[in-house]
This record gives sequence, C-alpha cells and structure tokens, in this order.
Amino acid sequence: MFAWSCVRFIKSNAIVYTEENATLGIGAGQMSRVDSVQLGANKALNVGLSVVGSYVASDAFFPFRDGIDALAKAGAKAIIQPGGSVRDAEVIQAADEHGLIMVFTGMRHFRH
Repeated sequence: MFAWSCVRFIKSNAIVYTEENATLGIGAGQMSRVDSVQLGANKALNVGLSVVGSYVASDAFFPFRDGIDALAKAGAKAIIQPGGSVRDAEVIQAADEHGLIMVFTGMRHFRH
C-alpha cells in the first residue's frame, strides 16, 4: 500500500492520508495519535483536498479506539497499522463498527 511506504519517512505519531499514488494530508509530531489524525485531515482540507474514501497509514499502533473513530469521522475507508496494542480488540471493534478495512503489519515505523 502506498500509504505504508510513505509513513515510514515521517516522524513520530505519523498519520498519512493517501489516494492511489498521492498523499492528501500528513499529521505528525503530535502528542496524541488522534491529534495527528485530525491534523492530517485538516492539512488536506486546507489545500482543497478531501480525505473521504482515503487510505490511511499509521507509523505505530492505535492505543485506543478514539483514533479509529476520528479516522471514520474524517471519511477514511482503509487503515494500515502495525497493531500490537493491548487494546487491539477494541480498535478492531471500532473499525468493524465503522465499516473500515484495517490491516495489521506487525512492523512499526514509529521513531523520534
């Protein structure tokens, strides 16, 4: 997935919204993953791009379902992330509730 290829080059708490072969919005450097989700969506909107139907990559796992809820609210349709949170079951449940496709890679890109 193109989004997964991009997120590895972005620093800490990175979220990348993409379409087929282009980035739409990037959120990074935030204290919370939800803030990165919102920042990435806002960056896209600020330049006239929509993230509805986008593919999203996260450099590390979602520790809580709130990040998934925020992605659904923004309009994402698929998420790729490492997984590995003690709350993965809650995160999976959130994705299922929102009808989101979610893939776990088992490999994280998170760095400081």
